Amino acid sequence: MDLHQLRLLRELGERGSLAAVARALHVSPSAVSQQLTALQRRVEVPLTERRGRNLVLTGAGQALARAAVDISVAMRSAEQAVSHYLQDPCATVSLCAFNSAGLTYFGPLLQALSGEGSPRLVCSDRDVGQEEFPSLTADYDLVIAHRLEHSTPWPESITVLPLVREPLDIAMSEQHRLANAPSVSIADLIDEEWVSVQDGFPLMPALQAIAVHAGQPLNVTHRINEFFIAAAIVSAGPAIALMPRHTASPPPGSGIVLKPIRDLPLARCVDVLCRPEALHRTAVQQVVTTLRRNTSSAQPRCQPLASSEEPVSGTRSGK
Repeated sequence: MDLHQLRLLRELGERGSLAAVARALHVSPSAVSQQLTALQRRVEVPLTERRGRNLVLTGAGQALARAAVDISVAMRSAEQAVSHYLQDPCATVSLCAFNSAGLTYFGPLLQALSGEGSPRLVCSDRDVGQEEFPSLTADYDLVIAHRLEHSTPWPESITVLPLVREPLDIAMSEQHRLANAPSVSIADLIDEEWVSVQDGFPLMPALQAIAVHAGQPLNVTHRINEFFIAAAIVSAGPAIALMPRHTASPPPGSGIVLKPIRDLPLARCVDVLCRPEALHRTAVQQVVTTLRRNTSSAQPRCQPLASSEEPVSGTRSGK
């Protein structure tokens, strides 16, 4: 049954006439009458009857009006529960991220939100392609996602909060012939042995862009999706790999150095994705604020893709 119609029935029982109900609700008597007629069609027994010039409730109408009071109380309780949920700063917030972002952001975020009055954070890692990140917002309050700069932007149906623009560098052993150079060029890399990702997985379009600028296919020896396994291979031999500068940066003593590509700047955008309604929750807003505060100010955020720029089609990303 329609809640508005039930309210009108209750008001008729308490106010005694259609005219009084209409005045109280600032509508016309005919509008009230039409709604009560629509309600009557859904009930097998009469709800109202004429007594003189007034329309009054029958016994069935009075019973339904009493039930309408209970429904009104339940609805108010539900509204208050939703309001408390939205405003509760200690509510649970679910967060997922691709692997290297989880390694970089989860620890500091949990530490920052460990105090009294903070949200309860539940973290998950999800290693998916770029086009699959938006659908994760149906399962998590917040999703830390990434895409290659100038690739297809995120769908307009989700909210995008830019977090970091992260350059992609060439990782090489400290013993590599280019290890002491401040940067490298595409020409320097033509004959190198490479650690690549699997086909269709993270950073593949960036590696393809390097091959296009080199004018020949890359000499790929190893195919590894996990950055830290790739780093172990790079540190042990002559192979090089493409790696993010911050979220997967090799630790000191790893035997690896990172070199920017001076004639082909590459970068990925790390963003927080969510459904628009998620940001109505105080706890979610607090997590977002803390996450963005923890992100180094030295790392710029990606700008939205301009309409004049051509996106890189088929981009996948999830490392």
